[in-house]
Amino acid sequence: MKLSNFNFELPKELLAEYPAEHRDESKLMVVHRDTGKIEHKMFKDLVNYFDEDDVMVLNNTKVFPARLFGNKEKTGARIEVFLLRELNQEQRLWDVLVDPARKIRIGNKLYFGEDESLVAEVIDNTTSRGRTLRFLYDGSYTDFRRKLRELGETPLPKYIKREVTAEDEERYQTIYAKHEGAVAAPTAGLHFSKHLLKRLEIKGIEFAEVTLHVGLGTFNPVEVEDLSKHKMDSEELVIDEKATEIVNNAKANKRKVCAVGTTVMRGLESAVSSEHTLNTHEGWTNKFIFPPYEFSIANCMITNFHLPKSTLLMMVSAFAGHDLIKKAYKQAILEGYRFYSYGDAMLIL
Repeated sequence: MKLSNFNFELPKELLAEYPAEHRDESKLMVVHRDTGKIEHKMFKDLVNYFDEDDVMVLNNTKVFPARLFGNKEKTGARIEVFLLRELNQEQRLWDVLVDPARKIRIGNKLYFGEDESLVAEVIDNTTSRGRTLRFLYDGSYTDFRRKLRELGETPLPKYIKREVTAEDEERYQTIYAKHEGAVAAPTAGLHFSKHLLKRLEIKGIEFAEVTLHVGLGTFNPVEVEDLSKHKMDSEELVIDEKATEIVNNAKANKRKVCAVGTTVMRGLESAVSSEHTLNTHEGWTNKFIFPPYEFSIANCMITNFHLPKSTLLMMVSAFAGHDLIKKAYKQAILEGYRFYSYGDAMLIL
């Protein structure tokens, strides 16, 4: 499989700028791998495709307000700082992306907030846009994190050109988010409302939770035609014993194990035992899944509609079959499905 196999024309107007009015009322395309049948439903119809003792695996990572705007010392130029990951808690070192990058050199200081109460010094260049910052702040670590939260804004994807609203703070977060650490939402989970979760629960569906802190690496463009040469960034992954027990039990009883999102699918496939069961995991994963690939854990998945040439589209193609996904995406464009983070959903059975 080559990069060019995953290119298609996506009309600009199908990129979702806003979420659906109600979480569970986005469109849902249901794709049956065994027959190739495609159905058009609403997300809340999901409940009709699952039975008692089936399992849904959720990613309970929580998005933190990772986008800050500061001013460069002396010139006062406005600089966007995107927090990627904390490198050292004590020294307040962070891995970040800066924009525009050409203006930011080692030794520069950046000031944040109207009262400039937070200052950062650039101490290293990591990539063309990447820098290591040391934050200078008078106060405890808890106060420092509170300050970052106060000054930061919801890290909506770059394709959304509008200003961030208060609504985004709530809607660019799953309702079951628990552990802060993601710089992008696990978007398949955004469609679940409290009401829908309750209906699934009443039907006897079990939930297992894993934590995969989504980094920006997931969205890095693939720049090599030969996919085996693409390297994924590492993301932090935790799968505990409770989750492995629920999943392995469902597998043993030939139940549905549904990965809610590509992040969950990556997480599960990063922790497979030699017997094709799920292992506990605490560490990092840089797994890249593209066709052909043999999946071990989940036998169905929920996912959004992805951008051309993205690693997410490659994973979905590996799971559903390249030709079937091509056909499904053609239909999605004809039917006006909305794409990407705030877009509509697909259930692959």
